[in-house]
Amino acid sequence: MKKALSALVVFLSLFFNATAQSRISIVTGIHSASVKEDNNLPGWDTLKNNYSSRTGFHIGFTADIPLSTISGFYFQPGVLFYNKGRKFFATYDTAVNSVWTVNASQFTNYIDIPLNLVFKKQLGKKNKFMIGAGPYVSFFYNGTEKTETFYADGKFKSEENKDLPVGSGAGQYNTFNFGVNGLLGMEFGRIFLTANYSRGLNNFFHATSYEGTFKHQVIGATLGVFFGASRPPEVKLKDTDKDGIPDVQDDCPTIKGGTATRGCPDKDADGIADKDDKCPNITGLQKYNGCPVPDSDGDGLNDEIDKCPEVAGLNKYEGCPIPDTDKDGINDEEDKCPEIFGIKKYDGCPTPDRDRDGVADDSDKCPDTPGSAENEGCPEIKKEIIQKVDLAASKIQFQYNRAALTPESYTVLDDVIKLLKENPELNVLVEGHTSGEGAISFNMKLSLERANIVKRYLESKLVESTRLKAEGFGSTRLLNSDKTPAEKALNRRVELKLSNQ
Repeated sequence: MKKALSALVVFLSLFFNATAQSRISIVTGIHSASVKEDNNLPGWDTLKNNYSSRTGFHIGFTADIPLSTISGFYFQPGVLFYNKGRKFFATYDTAVNSVWTVNASQFTNYIDIPLNLVFKKQLGKKNKFMIGAGPYVSFFYNGTEKTETFYADGKFKSEENKDLPVGSGAGQYNTFNFGVNGLLGMEFGRIFLTANYSRGLNNFFHATSYEGTFKHQVIGATLGVFFGASRPPEVKLKDTDKDGIPDVQDDCPTIKGGTATRGCPDKDADGIADKDDKCPNITGLQKYNGCPVPDSDGDGLNDEIDKCPEVAGLNKYEGCPIPDTDKDGINDEEDKCPEIFGIKKYDGCPTPDRDRDGVADDSDKCPDTPGSAENEGCPEIKKEIIQKVDLAASKIQFQYNRAALTPESYTVLDDVIKLLKENPELNVLVEGHTSGEGAISFNMKLSLERANIVKRYLESKLVESTRLKAEGFGSTRLLNSDKTPAEKALNRRVELKLSNQ
């Protein structure tokens, strides 16, 4: 057996050395070995607690063979010497048993050949994360069985067997074993460190007096050092058209071509492949897709000197159309304000603003009086005038259910008339409102009649009718919930809205 294993080691060493892409590593490490046993013995659930793992070591070498230059996958076969097995210790009750303690060991040694597929991920310039797994085959090398028994009467007995039997019979060890294993670790340049796990899949031992299964398990750590540089596998690249350019680099892999055009033909020898050359029989330039210098817009100036080659223009403007400096859609030769954005209505100039209030005359409702944009170009109405008019409006009253003013309301309206004559730019919208009582149609009619009564009184005092407008809203704009008499009274009102537009 040992001669056969030695020959296997020599063969694998020669194989690794002959594989040009591989690196060889010397590896060693420590581990915890145990045996996973299942049987039909009575009380086994308690008895198995007397078994424990043994601490062992492993040593050998592995190969590191890249499967491609870019995938990150490696094949890692190896040959390693491995300690395996287990220990047993039990203490017995000497009141009923002549044995006091039993201390035993089942130590075996194997030559393991792992066949792992490993993936490596680059971390920095030299470091790599690695993870892998695969099957392994294992050959029994040698082993020792030892039992030490202490008896209750003080006697001691030691039994040891250093020549373990191999075979498939009772008490014998299988020559061949197999299983699975995995690894996880880091590679630091030539040095790597991994955590390892392996589990046997077949029985390595046959018990003498009972049926059971016996499978190895190993958990440990491995330190390794690579020797030699890894070389990527040589790949013979396919060249279908035999033009000396591999298909992976050849844009025309079935038609012979030159290196300048990535393997494609070039009839006019202008450095542009015929498949990309819009003028394949005329020498041209790359920038014009293989054609001579064009005049794209047909304005008589070729594109090399035409500053607007896609748009017909004039020599005066170096091939460009008449410019529009302010981008207002009116060319500079027709634009009276060529550098200021304008509109065609004003010959390219902006809309005028006569009162210089920042609101263009087209949008200014008071184009000759400075105002604000918020008030559409008109001046703001003084707050005190608005307050006076609002106060007056709140005092306007009507006879019940009629469009007739009370005598007191005329006095209030006279104050409003005075303000309007002092401020001739002001206009008034008279709004009539009612409470929610009564029919909607009646309320709409009543509110409009009340607004018109106020409007007619203002007109009778020489307030221009063009400055006045009356509208009725009925009960559509209530100020409150309209439930109590006081709330209903507030809703029966006239509002005077001022404007200077």
